[in-house]
Amino acid sequence: MIRARNLEKHFKVHKRPPGFVSAMRSLVRRKYEVVKAVDGVSFTIERGERVGFLGPNGAGKTTTLKVLSGLLHPTRGEVEVEGFVPFRRQTRFLEAITLVMGQKSQLIWDLPPSETYAMNRAVFDVPHAQFRQTLAELTELLDLAPLLDKPTRQLSLGERMKCELAAALLHRPTTLFLDEPTIGLDVAMQVAIRDFVRSYNQKHEATVLLTSHYMDDVVALCPRIIVIDAGTLIHDGDLRQLIKTMDPDKRVSFTLTDGIPEDAIAKLGTVLVRDGQRLTIKVPEREIPGVVGQLLGPYKVADLAIEDPPLEEILRVMFGKSREARDLVDNGAAAREAAG
Repeated sequence: MIRARNLEKHFKVHKRPPGFVSAMRSLVRRKYEVVKAVDGVSFTIERGERVGFLGPNGAGKTTTLKVLSGLLHPTRGEVEVEGFVPFRRQTRFLEAITLVMGQKSQLIWDLPPSETYAMNRAVFDVPHAQFRQTLAELTELLDLAPLLDKPTRQLSLGERMKCELAAALLHRPTTLFLDEPTIGLDVAMQVAIRDFVRSYNQKHEATVLLTSHYMDDVVALCPRIIVIDAGTLIHDGDLRQLIKTMDPDKRVSFTLTDGIPEDAIAKLGTVLVRDGQRLTIKVPEREIPGVVGQLLGPYKVADLAIEDPPLEEILRVMFGKSREARDLVDNGAAAREAAG
């Protein structure tokens, strides 16, 4: 459904030192620097998959989504989405995809969402019967009935994001590129958006490629993740397997109603967080039954939870290793250049 092979996207950026003289000189002779936003990324996504596309700020996530949706022409490499070459912007390709960006709006500010929906129906030439059926489904799934006839400028951020999703899906696309769809939303609205994306994916067998800095979105929706850093791919695979490989230990959190000796805590595991009587310890997976048995035996435990390491921790370690590897390569190249 989505295929990228050795995808590259480079930008030529003008740079100059500060100061009036440099500014005047740049009017005549400009110096440019090539920025490799995406550098040799390859992956394949099958129909119906929900895939998280992760990386730090500036890693190349949004640039990749723009190439996949046809907004940008790749510098090099091959890209194919639903059997089409995206940058050719063929009508059938545009009918099959949608790109939702949490920081961009397609709703008309002074008009109610229903007016934008009518305009989108005309743009995509959606039959009236199909339009009414799809809008009814989306209205029910997203609870849009109270919002359809309110001017967009009167909607809250969460309400506007729900209406944005509906506008992007009225033509029933089968490939969804979602770039930070829950940015700025409260927890309840984030959950509502996640539930909706999952329902749409299952009902229409839609392919979903999701970028988000909220790891709860990724953990809840995406069994597979693709991770890039500085424009290069550093991981592509199962989310749970990645967590187990990078950090196989579990996190055991519990609240004590009575005290517990410090030496007893040290024997249970490594203390990661202590907040009053609430503790989180790091325990090897094979030792979990014994630790739980010790906690529930002589000590009074109000609650107990066993969880995987947070995805944020795993990614922080991955990005650190990626930067170390880049530094080694850069230092080696600099040494060779100096020696030569």
